[in-house]
Amino acid sequence: MENLIPLFVALTGAAVVLQAGLLAAMYLAMRKTSTRMETLADEVKTKALPTLETTQSMLAEIRPKVEVIADNLMATSTVLRDEAQRIDAAVNDLVDRARLQVIRADDMLTRTLDRVEETSEIVQKTVTSPVRHVSGVIKGVTAGLEFLIGNRGKNGGSREARRPVPQDEMFI
Repeated sequence: MENLIPLFVALTGAAVVLQAGLLAAMYLAMRKTSTRMETLADEVKTKALPTLETTQSMLAEIRPKVEVIADNLMATSTVLRDEAQRIDAAVNDLVDRARLQVIRADDMLTRTLDRVEETSEIVQKTVTSPVRHVSGVIKGVTAGLEFLIGNRGKNGGSREARRPVPQDEMFI
């Protein structure tokens, strides 16, 4: 076992040297990365910060205008909503009135047609029927007179001349 102690000491020394080398490499890599990050940070500061400052100042200038626009939009939407409600009420009123007028016109037309029909029936009963009756009586009298006057003058009143007229030839 005594022989192994120097071997273990040598191995431990080699491991420590290896670790030291790895730590040195890591230090150098970190330093290189750190310088790159510092360069990149400086570049961002020189390019991005002025843009951010300009944007911030623009937002500061625009903010009151945007607030005014938002307020105006709210007021406009309120006015539009109120006007839409008024227009809706007016349209509903107009539709109701138009419906009532159509109903009134329909009633008037129905009453007028009923009265025309009643008048037609009254004219039929009071004028047309009596005129037909009078016309029939006049035609009957005329036919009778023609028969009496016409047959006596022609045949001298013979029996065959005075025979009755068949039903098809009679009119009344």
